[in-house]
Amino acid sequence: MATSSSGRAADARDRDSEGRARSARPRDGLGRPLPYGEEGVPRQPEGVARTPRETVAEAQALLDEGKPFHAHEVFEDAWKSGPEEERELWRGLAQLAVGLTHSARGNVTGGARLLRRGAGAVEAWASGPGRWRPYGMDLAGVVAWARELAGVVERGDEVVDAAARAPRLQGM
Repeated sequence: MATSSSGRAADARDRDSEGRARSARPRDGLGRPLPYGEEGVPRQPEGVARTPRETVAEAQALLDEGKPFHAHEVFEDAWKSGPEEERELWRGLAQLAVGLTHSARGNVTGGARLLRRGAGAVEAWASGPGRWRPYGMDLAGVVAWARELAGVVERGDEVVDAAARAPRLQGM
């Protein structure tokens, strides 16, 4: 086993030459790591520049397939590469996708918290004039969806099926 400069044994996790995680393990549709050698769901490529409408369409398709973890990666690309004035919108949508991911995984606290945090970010961003339907998205409907689902998750009324509970970004 290799040792680090501090003399500690280096762990066998996937790391690049600078020690950052590579996340090379296969993952399921909810982003959970699978054992090496198993076939997982293809990962979303990182750092892809998409138009806002392409982002919405691709994220919606992934949400509809029950892959909110992967939709979050699409929103994250928009958040990191889009115009500064839109970053809070895309970040909020990424939080909503992660909230749905956690909810579907059974993480009540994390799921509800992220759904509410994302709803607050989207609502705050959308409060400006003419911002309720950017790129055809129904932000008021998305915010209502997130808050309603957060309540369902907290009450434990149902096991959350990510595909069945996916939001309709362009109309609820």
